[in-house]
Amino acid sequence: MPSRYENVLFFRNTNSLYFPTFENRGVRYIDQYGTVTFERNNTNKPRFSIETVYWEYGDRLDKLASQAYGDATYWWVIARYNHKPTDAHYSLGDKVLIPQPLQMALDIYLT
Repeated sequence: MPSRYENVLFFRNTNSLYFPTFENRGVRYIDQYGTVTFERNNTNKPRFSIETVYWEYGDRLDKLASQAYGDATYWWVIARYNHKPTDAHYSLGDKVLIPQPLQMALDIYLT
């Protein structure tokens, strides 16, 4: 399965703000992936078939991906298409565009 983590910044977090967390976990640092930022290049946006839903209470990107694609691990496709990388970037009532077919999105985003 293609990975959304290809070409994503990986770093070691040693920020003193997280010292209590490190102490609770018995570690001195945490290795983590950076948050991806999405470019807003819409000039060459492919012609997807788009399903439109509106963000509701209890929604999560993985739930939407599971409903649309049958696989929650492709939540990042919806996030990338909407230029909103995490659930926290959505508010109640936001329009969420879900590109179809999934394979077309994967071919574009993973090449």
